[in-house]
Amino acid sequence: MVVFDKLKEALKKTRELFKPIKENKNLDAIEEILLSADIGVGLTQHLIKQIKESNSQNFVFALRENLIKILSCPYQTTPELVKPTIIMIVGVPGSGKTTTIAKLANYFQKRDLRVLISASDTYRAAAAKQLGIWAERVNAEIVWSSPGQDPGAVTYDALSKAQAHNFDIVLIDTAGRLHTRKDLMEEAKKIKRVCQKFRANAPDEIWLVLDANFGQNGIAQARIFHQELNLTGLIVTKLDGTAKGGIIVPIVWELKLPVRFIGIGEGLDDLEEFDSHQYIAALIEQ
Repeated sequence: MVVFDKLKEALKKTRELFKPIKENKNLDAIEEILLSADIGVGLTQHLIKQIKESNSQNFVFALRENLIKILSCPYQTTPELVKPTIIMIVGVPGSGKTTTIAKLANYFQKRDLRVLISASDTYRAAAAKQLGIWAERVNAEIVWSSPGQDPGAVTYDALSKAQAHNFDIVLIDTAGRLHTRKDLMEEAKKIKRVCQKFRANAPDEIWLVLDANFGQNGIAQARIFHQELNLTGLIVTKLDGTAKGGIIVPIVWELKLPVRFIGIGEGLDDLEEFDSHQYIAALIEQ
């Protein structure tokens, strides 16, 4: 229950937007509430249609069931673990990518998996140093880079070390890039090709780190990253303190991508595996 209580606390502002749903038996009012909670026009219309077709007298129950169904579709799968599992992390500047990598390293290390971090963000001068501080805190090893170095070369060195020294997980940090920057997207594709020199279907995962505060703008980001890189999952950060936590639902609905983890605080342990039932229960109380 500790995790669920933390999730409820993190979603406090978002839950306030959904709270009136409990007291409304009017579908028009529920539609208005969903729109105000960043669910979006298309998905809101879909949900209202599903509630009507369910013939349920309990609108809240019908809504919850449909939201869980969207978030728990078959694409929410866990791939077969290979060694080393190569996970490439991408996102726009300011999304919380670097700290998320540290939290992921902490998460895997606590499960007795050896983690190697590739500091492949060579644009931001402080990126490698910041990542190194985090790596030391979570007792993860790091392959360093210097400003201006070829990110592909850093990635290659990291993967070579991971293979030679029997690491379980490689976390590849990449430069924060706006989804509109075609040149930087090409660079991300290059990092992906470097991974494929080690294993044809690598990287095993490409996760987009998305700041919940972006709201509907996050969908446009995710859409283009997915088109360019073929994402395998999402990590939604900064759910604590935002009223836009509902954005998870329309992103999953549109892109058919699973949410792998959610950030519910600033601490190293405040990264949780996403659970659709717990998320909806924390969002909409029965």
